[in-house]
Amino acid sequence: MRFLLPALVLAASVGSVASEKVRSNTSAVEPAKQADSTRTFDTLALGVDTVRQFSGYLDDEKNDKHLFYWFFESRGDAAKDPVILWVEGGPGCSSMLGLFQQVGPANIKKNLTVASNPLSWTNRASIIFLDQPANTGFSHTSKRVTSTAAGAKDVVAAMRLFFKKFPEYAKQDFYIAGTSYSGHHVPVFAAEILSQPDSDINLKGAIIGNGLTDAKVQFQSYRPMACGEGGIPAVINETTCQAMQAAEPKCQEMMQACYDTEEDAACLEANSFCEKNIAGRPAADGINIYNLRKECIGNFDNFCTTSVEPIDRFLNQAKTQKALGVEDVDRWEVCSSDSGTDIRSSGDGAKPHQRDVTKALEKIPVLVFAGDGDYICNWLGNRDWTNALDWPGHHAFDKAEVEPLNISSGEKQSQYGEIKSASGLTFARIFNAGHFAIEDQPEGLFDLFSRWMDGEWDSK
Repeated sequence: MRFLLPALVLAASVGSVASEKVRSNTSAVEPAKQADSTRTFDTLALGVDTVRQFSGYLDDEKNDKHLFYWFFESRGDAAKDPVILWVEGGPGCSSMLGLFQQVGPANIKKNLTVASNPLSWTNRASIIFLDQPANTGFSHTSKRVTSTAAGAKDVVAAMRLFFKKFPEYAKQDFYIAGTSYSGHHVPVFAAEILSQPDSDINLKGAIIGNGLTDAKVQFQSYRPMACGEGGIPAVINETTCQAMQAAEPKCQEMMQACYDTEEDAACLEANSFCEKNIAGRPAADGINIYNLRKECIGNFDNFCTTSVEPIDRFLNQAKTQKALGVEDVDRWEVCSSDSGTDIRSSGDGAKPHQRDVTKALEKIPVLVFAGDGDYICNWLGNRDWTNALDWPGHHAFDKAEVEPLNISSGEKQSQYGEIKSASGLTFARIFNAGHFAIEDQPEGLFDLFSRWMDGEWDSK
């Protein structure tokens, strides 16, 4: 999950269960593609988990959209546990990153062995990892997808195909979750589902981690985060801090023009100026934009982490791709430059998708969390846009107290963050975590996820 600034590359992160109850250890594809179809491959032989699992394609033949998915049934009570759609950021990054780096049932080690993840969110839910938009990861199309809104229609259509093929999962509660640029994807997809009065998708909530959602507000957070006002010592010099501050008035003026019109040209111009003169400046100093507390090591594909390269190697093995039923994709890429460019070129990154959060909150709760060492989608900006959100619950959220987030271990309490919640909106700051907060604080994030899913803050 990454998005591009002029000076750097930034990371902004479904198998399908067959209706038959018989498992097979050999891949089997449905031979015919219908006008709308779902093709499935049993992936047990890959050793990612022992639960019921399938990968394949959700095919919209009319529009030549073929979205790849990998589905894992819950390790708990799959007949009752919720179903989560996981979408990665970018734009244009594969959700296989979320599978193997964040919430999925396994991680890939340097020697390409598969290691079980004991804190996978599949302990509590079945998860669909979907490569979107088309031309991302193992998905493919001959068409271009140039906005989050356009991609939303493809994703919702794909989910309808999934639940039509596998109605046993349609009755469960459904959630959408993602990180980074999915701060755009998640609210737009949720709003698209909720806008349809006859929707057969049982959407019950949305989760955004270290997201980019309200760019106008979040652009104002880069200078304080880099200059020592976000709980971490300054990582750039005073001259650069002053230059960033000097650019803020023009950035805000241009962003307001984008918000007022939502025209592609105005938004692209605003985004380009603000990235070049504010958000992108610290990159020239070689800082780790994903975690200001750490050096940038293992910089595969500009991610500043050692966990991505093994995923790339594992997914590009011929035996892996054969088991997954991959087609028409020469090589899996963590993030597709073509897909990302198509969306960024429309000014999509600057558009006001916090308005879609407002729409979603009319019907469902929303959880926003942020690791407090991240720069590019930092906790200050996520705190500020949730505080500034214009919605009926604004006053209650504004007055809500910030409370500690603790994990209980015997008689001891270990604090991993702090939380604020009211009227369905929840914001959590996660301590000692970066952009990939779930990777950095897996126990804390699993605790937060579980308690939020259980409705602990519903009464706030």
